[in-house]
Amino acid sequence: MDVMGLPAKLLGTGETELLHLRSHGKVLIGPTLWLLALAAAGGVLFGVMPASWRPWSGWVATALAVGFAIPAYVLPLLRWRTTTYTLTNHRLITRAGILNKVGHDVPVARITNVAYERSLSDRVFGCGSLVFTTSAEAPVVLTDVPKVEEVGVAISNLLFGVRA
Repeated sequence: MDVMGLPAKLLGTGETELLHLRSHGKVLIGPTLWLLALAAAGGVLFGVMPASWRPWSGWVATALAVGFAIPAYVLPLLRWRTTTYTLTNHRLITRAGILNKVGHDVPVARITNVAYERSLSDRVFGCGSLVFTTSAEAPVVLTDVPKVEEVGVAISNLLFGVRA
């Protein structure tokens, strides 16, 4: 569940990182299936081309497969790798983006409710969505959080400690 955390320079004075995670790996199942289908299609394309077209036909088939693999697999992989959720003793931090970074920080003291949602596929993979209701903003939703119930309990414990 834990991945490499935020750099210390991004944490405030007295702030400690409690959880640092990214969405569940299930988000890569669809792109991986597309990658396998592209590889199979590339192999079939290479196999049906006449031998007199070689070696250029191989390069063309490879270029087409790579050209389709980038949006089908590489971009979702990079999106998954660059989307993180961090909980500190002071705030909830979300970061996303490959080239253009987007971030959202919510002070823990402003979170008024923590709920989770789990579809059937979420239950199979052991993940779910956390929904944070805040005192001033629209709800913040973290999707495909691994071990969502454990994370929800940890956050509720933190909130109870903050308000005590």
